[in-house]
Amino acid sequence: MDEESVRGYIEHSQEIIRDSPQMDEANTKAAILQPEFLDLLNWKIPQNTQLEYSVEAFGQTYKVDYALILEGTPVAFIEAKGVDTSLTERHDEQLSSYMTNKNVSYGILTNGERYRFFQRQVDGANVSVQQVADIQLEDLVDRIAILRAYTVDSIQSGESARILGRINELRQSRKTLESEKDNLASEITNLLTESVSDVISSPVESQAKEMIDRVITDIEMEIDTDGSSSTVEAPSNTQPESTEELSDIESGYIVRIHDAGNTLAEFEDEIQSDVIADAVDYLIENENLISKIEPLPYIPGREKAIINNEPASPHDEKAMRAYRELAGGYYLDTHANQDGKKRTMSTLTEECDLEVSFSGEW
Repeated sequence: MDEESVRGYIEHSQEIIRDSPQMDEANTKAAILQPEFLDLLNWKIPQNTQLEYSVEAFGQTYKVDYALILEGTPVAFIEAKGVDTSLTERHDEQLSSYMTNKNVSYGILTNGERYRFFQRQVDGANVSVQQVADIQLEDLVDRIAILRAYTVDSIQSGESARILGRINELRQSRKTLESEKDNLASEITNLLTESVSDVISSPVESQAKEMIDRVITDIEMEIDTDGSSSTVEAPSNTQPESTEELSDIESGYIVRIHDAGNTLAEFEDEIQSDVIADAVDYLIENENLISKIEPLPYIPGREKAIINNEPASPHDEKAMRAYRELAGGYYLDTHANQDGKKRTMSTLTEECDLEVSFSGEW
């Protein structure tokens, strides 16, 4: 699986949904899920996928739409609904019950437009099914690691457990930071005041809390990008020839805005979201960006607001939970992985008839 194949699946599915926005379950399965989505995950009918698999739940026998099977045993269930049906908690509970009763570790619930991913967890005598991701169709390309966790190879090799385990660890870390924020800020303040001076206690405590909030935001974004990173390692036999060459290597995240090849502005920061916000501020203050994208909210895709005059998106209350405040009281959505942030910057720069380039750690 690669980005090209995921984009192909998204575009094909979007075209079908645009033509038939009220498809029922049977047509959604035939037109989108079977075989396209199964093929994306490398599951095949009938080699390792069984249709209408019988399970017991709520005292009755039901049929799971797709049972993904390895060595004669179901390892994952896919439960499908029609495009015309919104996914609900009742549907979540239904799939969770199927997974629990058959000791199935992985599950997917989808209506073609939304994809919910589940994992069964066992802790001693306690068995639970947790939702690990809830992804819109158009965002699947930014969550390839999640998709890979549900492929034949990943489940068979145990890689699925590692991917999802890291996401769970990130969630627990976020929860601890949120609940212990004041205590952690006090500990940081005590450490610095003991080493420096009591006179800095007030600004240190304030900035310690801001730092913890920033870490929480970054963890949320890492959870949404499945804990994956985009690091590039230089070959071990490649080294700069001199200290002068070392000094030419750019560090941090760098964004440059150009007009017909001429560089108008350059921004650098250690945090992706901050450098993108600085660059967008430049477009607002110097290139009249807001007048070119009004009316707000600015929604270049189907639903998600990128810029708004409040930290919210009209069709998704969680879409702007990671944002940066901009000049003029506007808000920029930064709830995206590295590639998503670059796409946002490119889109906004194009609105101003300019170009953008990225260097440094991008």
